[in-house]
Amino acid sequence: MIEFDPRKDAANLAKHGISLSRADDMSIEVVWPDPYRAEARWRAFGRIQGKTFCLIFTLRDGRRRAISLRRAHKKEFRRHVLPEE
Repeated sequence: MIEFDPRKDAANLAKHGISLSRADDMSIEVVWPDPYRAEARWRAFGRIQGKTFCLIFTLRDGRRRAISLRRAHKKEFRRHVLPEE
């Protein structure tokens, strides 16, 4: 089960139209480290109801804590989700 701050959830819902609680419904296909932050964060790509999403999360006390959940950008999808040929 993923954890999140209720205020962060409200902000994510307003900005991206999806609750952070939906991360539990995500079938994660790929996880990459997020190199753009000082705190160790991860980018997970997977599907919710057939649509590709990006979950940004960190690990705190051994548990996943959601930071953001949104539809994956096409560039991210091509780079991280599609297999190399």
